[in-house]
Parts: sequence; C-alpha cells; structure tokens
Amino acid sequence: MTDRCNYRCRYCMPAEVFDEDYPYLPKPEILSLEEIARLTAIFCSLGVEKLRLTGGEPLLRRGLVDLVSMLADIPGEHDLAMTTNGSALARYAKKLKAAGLQRVTISMDALNPEIFVRMNGTGASPERVIEGVDAALEHGLKVKINSVIQKGVNEDEIVKLARFGRERGVTMRFIEYMDTGNTNGWKLGEVVPYTEMVEAIGQHFPLEAIAPNYIGETAKRFGYQDLSDQEVGFISSVSKPFCGDCNRARLSSDGQLFTCLFASHGHDLKKLLRDGGTDGQITEVIRSVWAARDDRYSELRSQIDGAQPKPEMSYLGG
Repeated sequence: MTDRCNYRCRYCMPAEVFDEDYPYLPKPEILSLEEIARLTAIFCSLGVEKLRLTGGEPLLRRGLVDLVSMLADIPGEHDLAMTTNGSALARYAKKLKAAGLQRVTISMDALNPEIFVRMNGTGASPERVIEGVDAALEHGLKVKINSVIQKGVNEDEIVKLARFGRERGVTMRFIEYMDTGNTNGWKLGEVVPYTEMVEAIGQHFPLEAIAPNYIGETAKRFGYQDLSDQEVGFISSVSKPFCGDCNRARLSSDGQLFTCLFASHGHDLKKLLRDGGTDGQITEVIRSVWAARDDRYSELRSQIDGAQPKPEMSYLGG
C-alpha cells in the first residue's frame, strides 16, 4: 500500500535511517487503487485465495477503505486481511469491516510503555494499539497480534503478551528477529529461538503442538491445554526456516512482484500494466516468474553472511 509508516521500529525503520530526507517513493510511482485491484484480480484468477494489505503502515494510504471494497468485490471467496501497527485502527475498524475486511494482524511488541517506546522509536504508547485491538474485536474483525522478539530488548514481555492474548481471546504470533533489509543492524545473537519462547510460555500456560492448517503455513501452532479454543504461534524463519513450503507472493506499492521477503530484486508489473499490457499478458508474466522461483535465503543465511542486498521490510511488507 505504501512505503511510509508513522513508527520507527528498530527492526524495520530505524529513525536514524528513515528520516525526513529518506528517498520515499514519489506518488506517481505508487500503484493507484484501481491498479492494485486489477493486479489482485489477476492473481486471484491464478489461484490466490488469501489477500493481505500491508505497508509501511497501510492506514496511512488515502482511499484504503475504498480499496478494501474493490478487493471484496473480486469474484470468488477470498480471505481479506490487513497488517497494521494499530495506532489508527480504532478510528477505521468499523468502516473497514463494513467494506469487507475480515481480519487484522496488529503489531504490538510490548505492553510495558518504556519497552514499547524503545522498540517503536516514536514515543507512542501501547494504549492506542490496545484501543485498536478492542475496536477491531468490537466491530467483528478477527484479530491476531504479531510480536517481534529481540534478545536484550523485549524477551521479558513474552509471557505478558501471551497472557494479554488469552484475556482478549486473540491469537498471538511471536516472531524471531529477522535480518530484513540492510539497515536494522541485525545480529544472530539477538535472536530468541522459537523453542525458548515456547518454553517460556509453557512454564505458565502449558502448551501442546497443533498440526498446520495448510501447506505453507508460516507459524508453528500450539494450543493452550486449559483453553480448547485458543492458540499461540511462532514464526521461526531464523532457527528453523520453512522456505520449501513458502507460497507467498508480494506486490510492492510501486508494482514490483517479489517471490521472497529477502529477495534482492522484484519483477516489474507496473511497467507492463501502464504500457497497456492485457490481463492475459500480465497473467503469463506472473505465471513464468512464479514457476521459476528458487528463493532459499533463510536456509542459506549462514552461507550468505548478510552480503545479499535486500529490500527494506517497510518497502516490501511483512
């Protein structure tokens, strides 16, 4: 939706890099709402069933509610979701649900205000995010909460966040700190392996493993033994990569198709779109790109040793 965000999270958009002089995408380079909807319809014709709007922060994009309506009108049954930092969600939750949005994944890395501020880099309070969580639930949106865990920063928040999810009846997803982009100063020693997170939560709330819902599911799922209808998930792309089962395609806000979160380059669909390419021509390009994909960055991370240039997560989306 956009490469801009109102937060400056250390693992995604560190403030010292993403300042007011940072070369954000010019508006003419960004896909229009109609272009996004057209490309999405083509992807759906190829079998895509799950649609997710990301950023940057998608709620900063003017016309977001209108786009949700356009995507909801695409023929067929599709899971329509959005990932957001939640800071403006309380204001938009009702309209988004009415437009056809089904789910939201909300980023919240800490409940402790001091740790939350340290991680988001803007002085924002977790209370606004919590208001967004509650508004989404109130208006009938399904909610998941993502928490990136960085050793030495917020690992003491894991159990508190799990308790919050239990109390709200929402699924928590704990994510190993990843080397997305080239600006976050990632170090392997700052990764908390998912097995340690499972152990930390299990000491307070006993867990049991749950089978994946489908091939390519990114999270390892665990159920609470005392709550039959609730679960928690862990995304282990550092300690236990899942490249072989990955089935996600990403379309950047300027129309580049990426076959991996860590891909060094995308495939330009915008030029073909704006040069008058037909739906059939665009379909064949997408088909050929997808058939040729061989991304394995997470499996090869130790061999690459951080040398591969990668797009920033704020540009590509999570």
